[in-house]
Parts: sequence; C-alpha cells; structure tokens
Amino acid sequence: MTAEPAAHGRPTSIGIRPFQPFDLPGMYRVCLLTGDSGGDATALYHDPDLLGHVYAGPYPAADPGLTFVASDAHGVVGYVVATADSAAYEKWREVHWYAPLRLRHPESMADDPGDGSRDWQRVAQLHRTPPADGDPLYERHPAHLHIDILPRGQGAGLGRRLMSAVLDELRARGVPGLHLGVGGGNPGARAFYLALGFTEAERQDWGSVMVLDLRDGPAVQRNSS
Repeated sequence: MTAEPAAHGRPTSIGIRPFQPFDLPGMYRVCLLTGDSGGDATALYHDPDLLGHVYAGPYPAADPGLTFVASDAHGVVGYVVATADSAAYEKWREVHWYAPLRLRHPESMADDPGDGSRDWQRVAQLHRTPPADGDPLYERHPAHLHIDILPRGQGAGLGRRLMSAVLDELRARGVPGLHLGVGGGNPGARAFYLALGFTEAERQDWGSVMVLDLRDGPAVQRNSS
C-alpha cells in the first residue's frame, strides 16, 4: 500500500480496486478537480457534472471491467477509465450516452457565452463529435484511457499502480495497443507516459497523441512502497 498524509496528520492508505457504481460521484469530483490540465476546473464550469459526463461516466457504463478506482479514508483519490475498442465504444457512446445527454444540453448551449466558462465546449463535443470510423490509429492501438489523480494521491507511485491495473486487464483481453491524448499544457503528464514506455505518434495544436504497444515488453511495474 502507498501511504499518503491525511488531513489529521496521520497516514492513510490508498487502495486500488475495480469500479463499483457508488464510485461515480467521487470520480466526477476528481474529474472536475483535475480538469484544467491537471488543475482545478471548478471555476470553469457552471454545471460541475458536465466534464465527468464526457470523460468519466460513459466508460464504466460501457465496460465497468476497465475502470479502476483509488480511494482512501476520505473518498476517491483517483481513477483510470478505459475502453478496449475505441471504434466500438464511440458508436455505443453516440447512441446510449450522448443522445440522452443532448436532451438535457441542447446544441444552442454550444455557443461561447464569452464569460470564460467551458461548458459550451463540452456541449459541442456532445453534438459535434462523430465516431472516428476508419481511423488508422485504431488498427494497431484500439484502446484508449483517461487517468486522473488528486494532488494528495500524487508523487508516490499511484499513477503507475492504476496504469498497471488497467494495462494488465487490456493485455489479458489480447488488446494489441492503446492511445491517449495529452494536452500541451500538461508537460508532467507527457513525461509520466514517456517514462511508462509510450511514444508520441502525432502532435496536434492542442497537444500530443501518444501510443503504447501492449504486445511488446513487460507490464508497468507496480510501486508497492
């Protein structure tokens, strides 16, 4: 177990386990508190659940076996969510997740109100993100994931432990590789993935697409200190 300082001064252990439905509110909080390139995005959203609706909630709904949660005595500290087949996931998300959300968030809310908020960007994703059929990236690296950890869980190997859990499961399913996006404003995340063996596949104006071949090399080493 990894020991982290608790608010009362005594260490509290952080455990990792498979997702349970009661984890979802805590995951949404972590998503928001890390949603600005790793920093707190609370001030950027009028609807505090909107970021989680896009980047956290649909993954365990589609495939709960690829979500792992880290928690301590104070609640959810971090999580990793993934899909083994991005193309299939995007088609599922369009019908079963985005379509109902559009009723709550109509496309008229996808215009920039000019107040610095980002709700409109997430609403635009709900309405204007078509499934990426035929993306060559999906042929060799069909899986993708998102990982978020609160500051109190950082710096002691928790990220590696979460990655190990989900990569072990992806390998057990025979998934050949995965990809993920790293924002240009989060160089720490890019360094983290490079240290895990990821390579940069392409660079965009918003950041980098990084990939990992799951058929080569050992699984990520767990840090059990």
